[in-house]
Parts: sequence; C-alpha cells; structure tokens
Amino acid sequence: MTFQQFAYHNVIRNARVYAAFLLASIFSVLVFFVYSMLMFHPSIEDQFLQNIAFGGMFIAQVILIIFTLFFLFYSMSAFLQARSQEFGVLLNLGMDKRQLNRMIFLETMILGFISITVGIFFGFSFSKFFFMVIREMFLLDSLPLYVSWKPFTLTIFVFLSLFVIISISSSVFIRKKNIIQLLKGFGKQNEEEVYSKGRAILGLFLLLVAYSLVIFSLFQLKVYMSFIIIALAIVGTYLFYTDSVLYLLGIIRKRKNLYWHSFRLIAFAEGSIKIRENARMFFIVTIVSTIAFLSVGVVTSFTSFTAQYREMNPISVFYSSNWDNPFEEEHVMKISQELQMEGLSYELIKFKVKKQTSSNLRDKVNLIKESEVNSLAVALKFPLIDLQEGEAMILPNTQEDFNGIRTEDEQTVLEESSIPIQIKGVYERVIFPSLAIKNRSLIISDEDYELVTEPLYGHGLRESHMTFYAFHVSEWLRTKDVGTNLDRIMTQSMGISTVNPNAFYFANPGLNYSIIRATFSLLLFTGLLVAAVLLLAAGSFVYFKLYTDLERDKKQYDVLRRMGVTDRELVKIVNRQLIPQFFLPWGLAMVHSTFSFMFLQAFWVDLAAVSIAMEMLLVLIAFTIIQVSYFFLIRWRYIAHIQ
Repeated sequence: MTFQQFAYHNVIRNARVYAAFLLASIFSVLVFFVYSMLMFHPSIEDQFLQNIAFGGMFIAQVILIIFTLFFLFYSMSAFLQARSQEFGVLLNLGMDKRQLNRMIFLETMILGFISITVGIFFGFSFSKFFFMVIREMFLLDSLPLYVSWKPFTLTIFVFLSLFVIISISSSVFIRKKNIIQLLKGFGKQNEEEVYSKGRAILGLFLLLVAYSLVIFSLFQLKVYMSFIIIALAIVGTYLFYTDSVLYLLGIIRKRKNLYWHSFRLIAFAEGSIKIRENARMFFIVTIVSTIAFLSVGVVTSFTSFTAQYREMNPISVFYSSNWDNPFEEEHVMKISQELQMEGLSYELIKFKVKKQTSSNLRDKVNLIKESEVNSLAVALKFPLIDLQEGEAMILPNTQEDFNGIRTEDEQTVLEESSIPIQIKGVYERVIFPSLAIKNRSLIISDEDYELVTEPLYGHGLRESHMTFYAFHVSEWLRTKDVGTNLDRIMTQSMGISTVNPNAFYFANPGLNYSIIRATFSLLLFTGLLVAAVLLLAAGSFVYFKLYTDLERDKKQYDVLRRMGVTDRELVKIVNRQLIPQFFLPWGLAMVHSTFSFMFLQAFWVDLAAVSIAMEMLLVLIAFTIIQVSYFFLIRWRYIAHIQ
C-alpha cells in the first residue's frame, strides 16, 4: 500500500464522521458555483441588472468564503482532536512528524477534491433551474444555460485555496503535541466542573439587558442601539454557555426532588459534561443559527413592502403637466406610442385640476372633478363617489394621511370663487403619486367644479391649472420599458430630493416595481441559499461532535446495559442527552431571532408603516420544522450506532 492509498483509506474509514462535513462543504461549493454562473452570465445586457446580479452575488460569495474558511478550520480541528490517539499510535510505530503532516495534508485535499468535484457537478446540473428562477425575478425573456471557463476556474481556485490553507494550518495542531499527549487524547470528562458564579450572573444579566433594549426600541427607535444590542447579546451568549448553564445545573442538583431520579440523574450528569466540553461549539451554533434566521427574516420582510407597492401606486403610468410645460403633448403622445409598441391596451383618463385658496387652511388646494375620479375608479375597481353640490372629499397623498387628516365635517370656502364647501370625509384610497401633488387635494362635485372660474390671487388663469394623465393598463408589469427616457430625466433632475424641479412629473410603477422586485427577490434567493449553508453547517457542528464522542458513549452505554438498563430505557436516556445538545443552542437562537424581529418590525413601521409579523412567524415555523426533522434523523442514526 502506497502512502497516498493509506491516506485515501483513512478518509474512507472515517466516512461516517466526515459525512456531515462533506455535505456542508459540497453545498457551499454548489452555492458558490451557481452564484458565479449568474455573475458571469453573458445574456444579462441591462446595466442595472448586471450591477444587481454582480453586486449581490459578489457579497454573497465573500460571506460564503469567510464562513466556509471558519467552518473548515473548526471542523478539521475537531476531527484531528478526535483522531489524536490514532496519530499517537502512528508516531509510536515510527512515523515522523513530517510524514504525519503529509498524511493530514493528503486527507484534507482528498476531502477538498471530492467536495469541489461533486459541488460543481451538482451546481452545473441545477444551474438551469437557478436561471429559470432568476429569469422570473428579473422579468427577462430568456436566460439560457451557458458554458464558460470563468465560473469553473473561480470556484476551483477559491475552494482549492481554502483547503490548502486548512491543510497547512491543521498540521500546526499536531506539531505542538508530543506522543504522550496524543495517546491520552483531549477528553476532559474527568476534570472538575469550573465556572464563575459572577460570570454566570453577568451572562444572564447581559442577555436580559439586550432584550430590554429591544423592547425599549419598540417605543423609541434608535438605530445606534442595534450595535449595542448585538454586542451585549454576543458576550451574554458566550458567558451563558461557559458559566450560566453550569450555574443553573448546579442549582438544580441541590434540589434532590428534581435531581435524584434514575434517568434524570444520568442525563443531568452527562449533560453538564457535554455542555462544559462543547460550550464554544454551542456558542458558534447559536450565533450561526441566529444569523441564518435573520438573513432570511430580513430579506423576507422586503416582500411585505413589495406586496403593498401596487396598493400605494394604483395608476399604471402617470404623467402630470404644469401650465408652463412646453413638452406636454409630445410626452403624452410618446407614452401612448410606446404602450402601443409593447402591444398593451390602455385606458387614458385626463384630469383638469384647478387651484384655489382654502379659507381655513390659508393655503392652496387642488380641485378635482368628481366624474373624472369616478372614471378612474371604475377602471381600478375602486369605490365610486357620490357628492352633492357643496360637498367635498379629501384625496389623501400618502397612507399616513388616513390617520393624520381629521375632518369632522370641516367647513371651508374657496376664496377666489367664493364657493362654500363642506368636507364630508377622506377618500379611502391613495390614487395619485405623492410627489405629483404638493398641496391638499379636494374632490368636488361637477356642479361646484364648473363654478370655479377665478384664478389664484396673484396668478393668471393658465397658471391656476394643471393636467393629470392617468394611463390604466391591466398588464401593468409589462410597462417596465415605457417612458424610460422620462424616468431618466426625473431621476437625474431630482436625485434624492423630494422637490420636483421639472414642469412635469412622470411615474411608471411597472418600471420601478421591476427594479424593486428584482432587487428584493435576488436578495431573498441569495439569503435563502446562504442561510441554508449556515444551517447545514450549524447542524454539522452538532453532528460531528456527537460522532467524535461515539466510542466513549458506547462504552458508557455498555456499562449501563450491564447494570440492567433496557433498550427502551436507553432510548430515554439518549433523548434526554441529545435534546439539550440540539435544542439548547437552537432555542436560544430562536429567542435572539424573535427579539431581533421585534426590533426589525419597529424599524419597518418607522420607515414605511409595514407590518412583517406574518413573514417572521412563517420563518420561525419553517426553521422549527427543519430543526425537528434534523434532530429525528440524527437521533435515529445515533441510536442505531449505539445499539
């Protein structure tokens, strides 16, 4: 047998231990490869979409590289620690440190070669499905599968470099140990439990403070507090596993009515050992799981905003013109021609808006004819308006106006034309874009509208008018290529300002929604894949910790069998030992995520008055189902090996 064959057989012999590690590594390669395939796709010609795809994929790949490097380093350290006695025997039989380092390097590279090969194979196999999803997100005509050396080269180079780094660093772990240390292993099960009561209480206190700050943020949102909360939660979580849990178990042990029971005594005794040995692993799993929950939760919350986008922008294409706009007819004609070129049927409703001064507001108001609003309401399937002469309704500019405007049968007079108006309420829908209307708008009856003949004080008759053009298109998502030149003018002239310097205003929700939808959908898809990698890695940490301690656990259970413990009772003991290892870090991650979602909810309410409670609940339920399923799968295999 050659040295290379010896290293290969070592990997095959430890396949059970390496299984979860390989699965997480393969999935990381797969995700990285499909990201690379999209990043270099030649069919994405739109510059904006190219920037979204490249930027989103690049950030996701950087996150994957950093996490994968950490995951590989931690995993290989755990594997080498579990095989320390094997290395001690080899050194005792005459293998020198240089050969041992070479063997570890070869084994790690074999695992890396398998991960890269299988990951790229399945990544390329699923690329077509991935492109179909992306095509729907970006509303593209086609996004075909292609073959290029760039994604293959980038993936192989990145992950080959990662495995080389891990291979070299892993040899340092063994180089510092002598034969006696390796033969003894690294078990700490016979050491006395050591924890600090002060640090234990501090850990619980820091977590309570972090949660309290989140609750405080619900009433008074401060963005800078998020950094304080994160720091307190991380330190508190670490102290919770290293000291607080052992402190709480110590309190339980002092209460004999809780502790002195047959199976409970064994579970608590062994559980304290597992927690002490794996405190850092539990801390890592908790943080990684929390990040996974939040990555999905944050991007899922964007869907709440996109779901309300159409409600806030009901008009498919909108154009408004001031009295001094020389391009009005040209622009309206251009929009109509572009709609026809796209093969879209549309309905055009024209609004002649008059301006007057309100006596109680002492400010200008826009007057809109009732019949014109009803014409648009029929097309949009909105409620119709029925006003008597002398009555009016306020037309809200934004969603916040519904709560901010108080009428109570408000009386006013249109001063220039001396027309008394009684305001009966607020129309229940937002119709026009908020930036198109600078002042309060009133819907008045056709009879009152005809009576408004005088111009604004200090203005001419033409200056007291403006015109709205509302294009209603049933297939509004297909309008993304309509009015792009006008949209570009609006974007360049306004920048980030809320004041429109142009003599016209143009809005195409189909165009804006296509950008928002593509961006948020790509973030969601990216977040889901990254979260899947994180969750799989978190589960892998628990998995290989269980299997590296499997031989020791077998000896313990053999002793229990000799003492008369049945297989059914053995399963009970296993359950009470496995449940804390699986659900303690997961449960704390769920608590962290719940409070994080509360903070995120406060942020969204402050930003856009959007509720994300349902999305957050669905995310937590989904991850609960995944974790429970994973637990039963691992428990089934673990019990099978024990028995």
